[in-house]
Amino acid sequence: MKKKKKNKKKGKITRKKKASQSDYSYKPGVYKSKANDEKVKIKKIIKQPTEKKIYNIKDYVVYPKHGVGKIISIDKAKIGNIDITFYKVFIEKEKLTLSIPLNQQSHLRKVSSINQVNKAINILKGKPKIKRTMWSRRAQEYEQKINSGKIYQLAEVVKDLNKKTDVVAEQSYSERQLFEKAYERLKSELEVVLGEKAKVKIDKALKRTELPEEVQTSEKKHPLRLE
Repeated sequence: MKKKKKNKKKGKITRKKKASQSDYSYKPGVYKSKANDEKVKIKKIIKQPTEKKIYNIKDYVVYPKHGVGKIISIDKAKIGNIDITFYKVFIEKEKLTLSIPLNQQSHLRKVSSINQVNKAINILKGKPKIKRTMWSRRAQEYEQKINSGKIYQLAEVVKDLNKKTDVVAEQSYSERQLFEKAYERLKSELEVVLGEKAKVKIDKALKRTELPEEVQTSEKKHPLRLE
């Protein structure tokens, strides 16, 4: 006997179709649905990437391209719709004030510790290493070391360009410029740690001798002519 199949009417279930991403037409700041004409405004929130403040007012810091500076204030300013917090750093040597945003404070570094300073002084006591390459290439390398902001690299430049005296004839103009730049950068950082003893310790490590006053005055009156 064949069983009779019961025909059951299947009830149709109607479900609302979810709006897919294609059902929305995009306009800047507004999403408009084809199924529903409601407009939803999307507010753009612009924030400066937040970072924890590392330094405080009156702290000494080193900015690679300018050397040692002192934080004189921490200010806020609005640029466009963005609120920015920044350090104001005063570079005494150049009489320059820099504004460093908080999210770029990684460009700054703390002043060297006493152990790092002593290591830099030991580098000054070593023998100068002079490469047998063209001066223009060496000058570029020295400039990169000076602008690195690293105390050991500064010490290396001072050591390599040191001539032990201040006699102008012993150095070319560009050599002397680079030496003085590196020397002053190094001295300014050591002064924060050692105070007035900084220059004495540097010159002692380099075995630099000051010219007698008579020689200095005669050089000023009758400067050497290079032909």
